[in-house]
Amino acid sequence: MNMKLSRTLSTMLDDPRLFRQHAYVNGQWTHGEGGREEAVFDPATGEALGYIPWLEAHQIRAAVDAAEAAFVHWRALRADERCERLLAWYDLLLANREDLATIMTMEQGKPLPDARGEVEYGASFVRWFAEEGKRTFGETIPSHIPNAALGTIKEPVGIAALITPWNFPLAMITRKAAAALAAGCPVIVKPAGETPFSALALAELAERAGIPAGIFNVVLGEPAEVSQILCAEPRVRALSFTGSTRVGRLLLEQSAGTVKRVSLELGGDAPFVVGPDMDPKEAAFAAVAAKFQTSGQDCLAADRILVHESIHDEFVAHFAERMAALTLGNGLESEVDLGPLIHRQAVEKAAGIVDDALSKGATLVAGDQSAAPGENFFMPVLLTGLTRDMRLWQEESFAPIAGVMAYADDDEAIALANDTQYGLAAYVYTHDIRRIWKFLRALEFGMVSVNSVKMTGPPVPFGGVKQSGLGREGGTTGIDEYLETKYYCLGALGSVSGS
Repeated sequence: MNMKLSRTLSTMLDDPRLFRQHAYVNGQWTHGEGGREEAVFDPATGEALGYIPWLEAHQIRAAVDAAEAAFVHWRALRADERCERLLAWYDLLLANREDLATIMTMEQGKPLPDARGEVEYGASFVRWFAEEGKRTFGETIPSHIPNAALGTIKEPVGIAALITPWNFPLAMITRKAAAALAAGCPVIVKPAGETPFSALALAELAERAGIPAGIFNVVLGEPAEVSQILCAEPRVRALSFTGSTRVGRLLLEQSAGTVKRVSLELGGDAPFVVGPDMDPKEAAFAAVAAKFQTSGQDCLAADRILVHESIHDEFVAHFAERMAALTLGNGLESEVDLGPLIHRQAVEKAAGIVDDALSKGATLVAGDQSAAPGENFFMPVLLTGLTRDMRLWQEESFAPIAGVMAYADDDEAIALANDTQYGLAAYVYTHDIRRIWKFLRALEFGMVSVNSVKMTGPPVPFGGVKQSGLGREGGTTGIDEYLETKYYCLGALGSVSGS
């Protein structure tokens, strides 16, 4: 393992112990036994940040063994005792915000202010579920059986496997793990290979917070191999995945044999609908914010922008003006709005989507790639004349590419917005209350945001419909993904039982 690289990155942190190059299993920092390891690169510079081991199959199963043994004691803790451990973890996340943000920016590329915001966002789920764990109420059922008391209690489902993406390498873990831990479940986290160091820093802080060995584990390895082991393992009772719809389908199939509790947060392809009554400048500036968050590498990014024909041209002009003011660069530098894409393949995919649109009649308003500051950077693109046969319409671009289409009336806008296999989030900008209500009811999406780019947070039941996933994360329902409802019937002694 390249210790020179480790020391170089460590010098950037106030607490060098937060930078780890090992897996974390049963409270121990673990090497791979087969000698396999992978480099992790800074997408802004292309330089190797460090190396992570690929665990062998029996080491992955050892994490399951550890979680199984630790589960007995963790579930036996009172809810307020688990709450105290989680709140200690929350405090440590905020106390180490700068180091966590630096690690995230270097491995993922997002600007430091965005990374700081993600640390706070991720920590907020720990606090939310720490308290929510004390409210996993059962219920009393009015009895139809003579001399019997009926009711329900909530029990932890068991070991939960959490497979998380690279675009939000900290918050996607805490949003899942905090809910599972609060419910009484141990977790095995498989972070994305591009961004493992945020997950390992979380493990370090979880240990300091007093979360016992075996309860929070981080395994590293070849994605398909690790996921197959976790999906086939009958002791893993729940699986939560955030990522592409294609991979989500595979994991759902692989989990069928053990009939796991599966929750999936998958693709987006969000529409952004602008009504004829909107101020074109206000709507355009909001659309820029919705499109280019995380350099477009966001499941909530506005991929298909539908603007009423009466204000289309004004909207496009204002959008182009605001987009031109965005600055690309290394996320560690000040006043940078957009960082790089995660790797070169993402740049090549983005270029292919733009070329496809242009070949099918789209107009390039802005987006000269010769100005890109590095090979993993992609300049923001604005296209007009978007049509339904283009890849930009049909796929989640996960890139800073905005496509605009004009529409004639509300019914057409609704039909166009719903013309996708996905159903995660939609944006609507209008001040007409009748139009707002019509779109709220008619849009086939799990989340609809009206006149606001920001829509997420701990109280929100985050999730989609159609092929955007199963289940919800956050809110009062997020912890239910890790709980089973157990019914009981308490009959009086000496009574005659019956059906």
